[in-house]
Amino acid sequence: QVQLVESGGGLVQSGGSLRLSCAASGSISGINAMGWYRQPPGKQRELVAAIWRGGITHFADSVKDRFTISRDNAKNTVRLQMNDLKPEDTAVYYCHANRVVGGSNIDYWGQGTQVTVSS
Repeated sequence: QVQLVESGGGLVQSGGSLRLSCAASGSISGINAMGWYRQPPGKQRELVAAIWRGGITHFADSVKDRFTISRDNAKNTVRLQMNDLKPEDTAVYYCHANRVVGGSNIDYWGQGTQVTVSS
């Protein structure tokens, strides 16, 4: 099992910045991708950003040029720096990790942290 503990989030005005952090513990060997998803009110969960162990990143179009993602493989942490936040970024943000075990992909999720952007 992998445990993901998130920190950060909160309330910020439009145009402001926040940073989310996530620490992985437990059976962390084999973790490949780590990243963040979000679920806006009344909508489905969506990918925000992901980073693979080798450093390759992927961002949703809606956050490109505003969000950055970084990872510390030694500390098993991933961070999401969110700049120029907009009201539409309001959502519960979930840390995600993908681990390959015996050829099978296993997904792990954090408990979620609320991000609210006021206009």
